Amino acid sequence: MNRINAAQRGFSLIEIMVVLVILGLLISIVAPNVLDRADSARVQKVFADFKAIETSLKSYRLDNFSYPTSEQGLDALVSKPSLDPIPKRYPANGYLDSLPKDPWGNAYLYISPGEHGTVDIYTLGADGVAGGEGQNADIGNWQSMSDFES
Repeated sequence: MNRINAAQRGFSLIEIMVVLVILGLLISIVAPNVLDRADSARVQKVFADFKAIETSLKSYRLDNFSYPTSEQGLDALVSKPSLDPIPKRYPANGYLDSLPKDPWGNAYLYISPGEHGTVDIYTLGADGVAGGEGQNADIGNWQSMSDFES
């Protein structure tokens, strides 16, 4: 009879509670570091997208002597604009295969001429509303990565 009881013995409530407390401590230490890295990666993606879009805009300007207007928008990099001024030298495949979305799934916004530079490219952050802090902060191509590092 003792052999059967010894084989069926499980963990005590105290042992389970100790394991749960240790797991809770590990998660409370690791989770903030992982979440901060995810936030940082999103900001890095925004600036990488800005560079790709700016490069395409410069090519557009070299071919057509001006940037797309605000009304034409960034779509002018993917397909030939139908609004004036219609570009005379437009490549068959456009300047970008597709427009990137910001890390929160929203389209990048564009103003030409820009308020901060020749052209302004920006995102309204995670909340999609002007203003905000942290992940809700607006990020523009006139800013630098160091503005968002903690």
